[in-house]
Amino acid sequence: MRKVLPLASLAATGLLALSACQFAGHDDPADAARRLNTMESFPLHAYIPDPSSDGGKAVSRAQWILAKKCMVRLGFSGFTVLDTKAVESTYPVRQGTLVGRGTTGDDSPYGVDDPDRAAEHGYHNRNLKESDAQPQEWPADQYVALTGSFDSGDSHRAHGQPIPEGGCLGRATRTIYGSPPKATKVNGVKLTGFYSLALALWSESHKEARKDPAWKKADRAWSACMKEKGFRYPDPDEASFDTAWYRTDEPTGHEKKTAAADARCKLDTDYIDTVHAVEARAQKTVIGRHEKDLDAMRAADDRAVENARTIVEKES
Repeated sequence: MRKVLPLASLAATGLLALSACQFAGHDDPADAARRLNTMESFPLHAYIPDPSSDGGKAVSRAQWILAKKCMVRLGFSGFTVLDTKAVESTYPVRQGTLVGRGTTGDDSPYGVDDPDRAAEHGYHNRNLKESDAQPQEWPADQYVALTGSFDSGDSHRAHGQPIPEGGCLGRATRTIYGSPPKATKVNGVKLTGFYSLALALWSESHKEARKDPAWKKADRAWSACMKEKGFRYPDPDEASFDTAWYRTDEPTGHEKKTAAADARCKLDTDYIDTVHAVEARAQKTVIGRHEKDLDAMRAADDRAVENARTIVEKES
């Protein structure tokens, strides 16, 4: 005969089980979803170096050390006193055309996921990390020499000397990494970087994942949830990139309400868990098809880091 526990005992048992789960490291679904809603949670992220890592910082420092010497050779004598540590976490922009990193948008793969934060910031929700590269303005002649990016009327020479392809920073990158891989296009944008393969595969797998019936079902569930709250969007991207949000520097009341509903519906429908599983599976498939090339790319990055560290040590 099966023993039946009194209701009070069942309640106590449930509380103990809940406490045991919490102490065992389990957390609520919202926290789990937010961990999945990061670039780091995807398989292909392993093939894209972290600029905030020790190796990434060494590469950035080495690039500026080499670029400094190149600029001096091109006749920019002021660069002899450039403190490379002060610019190693920056990227150059042309003076007078500095465009701040837009505050509209979200830097996570699936957009807003915290109803409280969304209710406060709307879709103006971008997180800026200390490790993120920041823009720094340079006079037009220095910018052109550093980047090799020319506007109409710009000279391709500096103080009578030809500016190298990609400017001094481009030359520095080639010195560290070697010859760049063949350029590829992603959504009409030409990618020439040393991680273009991983980025192209990320885009390819994302497109494939969105065709999956499970993803489409997740979109429908999220959309139905939003409709119940008075908002009509077919999927989260349509909500995140509504042009109305780009018309103001600060979020409007309507934007905040929409974003909060968006985040709540993602949690209530398990949206992030579902689409992340689909996209991670698609990434694993493309990794399997291109594993040899991806491993070669990662090995090349390891060599570049060693080259960079050598350059930094010689300068120290």
